[in-house]
Amino acid sequence: STVLLFSSILLMLKNNLNNEINESFTSMIIMSALLLKSGAAPFHFWFPNMMEGLTWMNALMLMTWQKIAPLMLISYLNIKYLLLISVILSVIIGAIGGLNQTSLRKLMAFSSINHLGWMLSSLMISESVWFIYFFFYSFLSFVLTFMFNIFKLFHLNQLFSWFVNSKILKFTLFMNFLSLGGLPPFLGFLPKWLVIQQLTLCNQYFLLLMMMMSTLITLFFYLRICYSAFMMNYFENNWIMKMNMISSNTNMYLIMTFFSIFGLFMISLFYFMF
Repeated sequence: STVLLFSSILLMLKNNLNNEINESFTSMIIMSALLLKSGAAPFHFWFPNMMEGLTWMNALMLMTWQKIAPLMLISYLNIKYLLLISVILSVIIGAIGGLNQTSLRKLMAFSSINHLGWMLSSLMISESVWFIYFFFYSFLSFVLTFMFNIFKLFHLNQLFSWFVNSKILKFTLFMNFLSLGGLPPFLGFLPKWLVIQQLTLCNQYFLLLMMMMSTLITLFFYLRICYSAFMMNYFENNWIMKMNMISSNTNMYLIMTFFSIFGLFMISLFYFMF
């Protein structure tokens, strides 16, 4: 915040200092401060550590609502070369950083960094595409954090053993993981589909290749988690696992999961009908 205010003051004083301040350099400093506030790479170092110490509702605010103001200001500056560097680093670091994580909050943090790279790339194309991507990402993040918050889940080993007695909850939870990763035909594929289409029209093939390769890495560790959960049985801890979930929370979670899993089918159906 101090860097942002200082660079803004320098930009305002530019005319009073006889143009001795380079405007592009000042704009680059403002852009870097905004990327730092949003948690984009290479200014992401605070983000996973901060996520590790928060509750799930606060973590959701940090992953979604906290990014709106910096991204809106970034859209006004839109320095292409700095955005390109940040997009490439964000998608790569967000993908590789989640490979060896056992903490769910850090896993969601690196996933957020990866999605932030997609959102920054959509900002270079159109603000409407960015808004659509941000809306779907916020919805999918809310579905997962809602479930994590109810059961106070913070580590991967809790996922494997907690839902032994409830196969439906276990199945829907990991389907939401795959939807967040952007695996078709789930809802999370739709915003990435839009960004891929727009980048193709703009001939940004190298950037698109880097983003798609990083998404394959994120899908790899999501599928690895799902495979371990579905193919392995954890019966040794059944005696302490009691499902004390309120029915209203269950219904709300299952409704949101339905839209997360079948949302792409429903949107496609409405599109062809109307």
